[in-house]
Amino acid sequence: MATEPTQAGAQIEPRDGISYVRGATDIPLSDATVSRFLLDTTGRFPDRPAVVFREQNIRWTWREFANEVDVLASGLLALGIQPGDRVGIWSPNRAEWLLTQFATARMGAVLVNINPAYRLAELEYALNKVGCKAIIAAEQFKTSKYLEMLQALAPELASSEPNALHAAKLPELRAVIRMGDGKTSGMLNFGDVMHTGRTQADSAKLDALEAKLGPDDPINIQFTSGTTGNPKGATLTHRNIVNNARYIAMAMRLTEQDSLCIPVPLYHCFGMVLAVLACVSTGCAMVFPGEAFDPGATLAAVHEEKCTALHGVPTMFIAELDHPDFAKYDLTRLRTGIMAGSPCPIETMKRVVSKMHLSEVTIAYGMTETSPVSFQSSTTDPLDKRTTTVGRIQPHLEVKIVDPSGNIVPVGETGELCTRGYSVMKGYWSDDAKTREAIVDGWMHTGDLATLDAEGYCNIVGRLKDMLIRGGENIYPREIEEFLFRHPKVQSVQVFGVPDEKYGEEVCAWIVVRPGEQTSEAEIREFCQGQIAHYKIPRYIRFVDELPMTVTGKAQKFVMRARMIDELKLAEAKTA
Repeated sequence: MATEPTQAGAQIEPRDGISYVRGATDIPLSDATVSRFLLDTTGRFPDRPAVVFREQNIRWTWREFANEVDVLASGLLALGIQPGDRVGIWSPNRAEWLLTQFATARMGAVLVNINPAYRLAELEYALNKVGCKAIIAAEQFKTSKYLEMLQALAPELASSEPNALHAAKLPELRAVIRMGDGKTSGMLNFGDVMHTGRTQADSAKLDALEAKLGPDDPINIQFTSGTTGNPKGATLTHRNIVNNARYIAMAMRLTEQDSLCIPVPLYHCFGMVLAVLACVSTGCAMVFPGEAFDPGATLAAVHEEKCTALHGVPTMFIAELDHPDFAKYDLTRLRTGIMAGSPCPIETMKRVVSKMHLSEVTIAYGMTETSPVSFQSSTTDPLDKRTTTVGRIQPHLEVKIVDPSGNIVPVGETGELCTRGYSVMKGYWSDDAKTREAIVDGWMHTGDLATLDAEGYCNIVGRLKDMLIRGGENIYPREIEEFLFRHPKVQSVQVFGVPDEKYGEEVCAWIVVRPGEQTSEAEIREFCQGQIAHYKIPRYIRFVDELPMTVTGKAQKFVMRARMIDELKLAEAKTA
C-alpha cells in the first residue's frame, strides 16, 4: 500500500512513481483577514482604479471603494448585525454585492452566498440552514422575482416594521434589505442603510471589531450545487480564501497595472475568489460587464476598458469567439485570465490563445470546499500542458490520487483526487456527519477522477459519479467529449451514461452543432470509427439547441440523463 511521504518541503513532481505531490512553501501563508487584505491594498494604491460596474455607471478608486465598504458596514451595525451573524446576499453581479462582501468582512459577519437561480424551497432551506439574520436582495433577475418570493415565504412582511420581521417559515430572519429605489412593506431600502451608515460612520469602531477577528474565523458560506439531496453549506475562513486568492493572482502574474474583466457570477467562488479577491491581492482593477453574462457586453467591456485579463467558463469563451461582431472588438491588450468551472475543450483553448490574444491564459481546477483552487497552470507553461492538464499544485497544499481502497495509485493511473492543506474548508455548516464523510484525516475527498503525470501536471478525467461502466469497461465521459470536440461541426457536447439491460450502461451524447452547420448521427459515429474504442462510441446521440447548465456554466448531466431515460423508457426496461 502506497502512503504519502512524510518528509518536509515541496514536492512538485511525484517521486517513487506514486501519485502524490506537495506545493511550494517558500512564499509564506498570510494571516490577514479579508478586511485587512482590502485595507492593505487601499493603502498601497488609494487613487488607482479599483471597481467598474458598467451597467450601473459606477467607478471607484480603491480609496472610494473602501470608504463605501465602511459606510455599509456602519449601516449594518446600526441595524443590530453583530460579528458572527449570517447575512445573505441574493443578487446578480451588482455593486451592492461587492460592497456586502467586504462590509460583512469588515465588521465580522458571515456572508452567505445565495444562488441567483434559487426558488422558494431552496431559498427557505438555505436561509434556515445557516440562520440568516438579514438578507440583501435585488428586486429581480431575469425571470426570478426575488422580492415576491421573499414575500411569499414571509407574508408577515406586509404588516411588519422594517428590521423587525418574525416569520413562521423564516424564524431567524429579522431584516430584508432590498436593492433599487422602490419601497416594499416590511423591507429596508439599501440606499437608506447606506444613508444611516454615512451619518453614523465610525472607522475606529470598525477597526476595533476587525482587530478581534482571526484568520481561522468563518467569513463565508457557499452552498454546493449537489444533484441529490439538499445543498451543503461549505464554510470558508479568512485564511482559506485570502491565501487562495494570493496564489491565484501570482500564477497569473497580476499587478496593479492590470484590469480584469469579470463576467462570471459573484455568488460563486469563481467570481468571489478567483476574480475579486485575486484583484484585491494585487491592486488589479475589476471590470464587471453586466448583471449576467452576455458575450457582446463582455467583448465591449474588454475593448472599451482596455482589459488585460478575462475570466470565464469554456461556454463563455465559446460564445465570445462565435459572436457575430467578434472581429469589431480590439482584444489585443488581453494577456491572461482563467478558464475554469468545467473541463476546457482543447480546441477552445487554442482559439482563445490565437484569436483573443490570451497568450498567458491559465487553467485552474478546484472546488468550493477547497477555497477553491488546488491546481493551476502558469502563464509560461507550454500550450500543450495548458490544453491537456489543469496545471500543477498550488503552494502549501498536498494532493494524492487514490483507488477505492484509499491506496495511492501509480503515476499516470486514474483515481480520486484528495486535497489537504490550508485551503480545506472549516466544514459544512451545521452538518458534522457530512463533514466527516468528506474530510478524512484532513484530506478533502473531491469526488473527481484524476491522473498525475511524472512532472506533476494534473489531468481531470471526470467525476467519480459520472464515470460509467459498460460491460465491465470503465468509461470516462470527458475523454469522449474531447474527441468529439475535434469534429468541425460540433460546438458543444456532453457525454453521460444511461441504463442498459445488456451492458449495464450505454453511452449517450448530447451535441450542439455550430451555427449554420448540419450533421447526423451516422456522420458522428463514422467520425468515431477506428479512432476510439468501439464501446466508447455513443449508442444514443441527440442534437439539441442548448445544453442544460447551472448559472456558473456547468453542464447538468443529471438533467440530460433523466430526459433520456424518460424518452427511451429505459428506467422501465432496467427494472422489468
